[in-house]
Amino acid sequence: MNVTKTRVGIVGGAGYTAGELIRILLNHPQVEVGWVHSQSQSNKLVTTIHHDLIGDTELTFTSKLDWVAIEVLFLCSGHGASQAFLEKNAVPDTIKIIDLSQDFRIANSSHNYVYGLPELNKSQIKEAKNIANPGCFATCIQLGILPLAQAGLLKEDMHIHAITGSTGAGQKPTATSHFSWRNNNISIYKAFQHQHLREINQSLISLQPDYSAKLNFLPVRGNFTRGIFASLYTAFSGSQEEAQELYRKFYEDSPFVFLTETNPYLKQIINTNKGLVYLEKHDDTLLIISMIDNLLKGASGQAVQNMNLMMGWEETAGLRLKSSMF
Repeated sequence: MNVTKTRVGIVGGAGYTAGELIRILLNHPQVEVGWVHSQSQSNKLVTTIHHDLIGDTELTFTSKLDWVAIEVLFLCSGHGASQAFLEKNAVPDTIKIIDLSQDFRIANSSHNYVYGLPELNKSQIKEAKNIANPGCFATCIQLGILPLAQAGLLKEDMHIHAITGSTGAGQKPTATSHFSWRNNNISIYKAFQHQHLREINQSLISLQPDYSAKLNFLPVRGNFTRGIFASLYTAFSGSQEEAQELYRKFYEDSPFVFLTETNPYLKQIINTNKGLVYLEKHDDTLLIISMIDNLLKGASGQAVQNMNLMMGWEETAGLRLKSSMF
């Protein structure tokens, strides 16, 4: 029996997140990639940029926007570019939009985008027309602390140290992302003022309206390619068993978040849409380790998870990906 597939379009098709998105969508059981838009790479084979897709697709980049050909649009351009694109191009109201930039993550009356963290807003995502996909650091950190906020237990400052792979800086080379600088090297950047703090605080207040403590966040550039490893700690008066039960209950309907009882390591989640959370109680302090792949659960995988929810499909469709252990 022939199954009619949903056709999708991708804008900003030459970057890392678009490459991961194409890889997932080519193997999604209910999706067909209608077109991949890129002004700079127009008429070239997609595989000339995304080399890992050789043998998987004969798609070419296009500079045309064929709205009739798609039902879902993914925006994979840089921050600020999504809003500019939508102001310039009138996307039909019949098309659902999933934006991977930060342009619409903060709620206000000027847009109708739902913040697309399924572990927080699943019911709203299912009814949404437009989704603002969360940031990678924001996703990883929120998975580590949302259960505490829902229980009203964020009373003291939260201290966060999180290290990310070089792909988090995007595909265009910069002074701090090319190999000779990044290899065998780490550095802190945007200490205490990373842009993802705004969306994290927005989510925490939605769960714990009296939340007023600080998130002391130190982001670190890692000397590896992909993944985010976050260690967080704050005051917690309960036992470790109580903390684990709190987290288990919060994530019982979340197919991609797993509470592990053994000290985790980054390779467990690389190339997957998983979020892995680990808890340790030390005196009156709760240590939380949270890990994701920044390009998947932190970007393209989560975007597909949101599409699945919006379309009424199985939440895990196309996302049962194996980790790269070695």
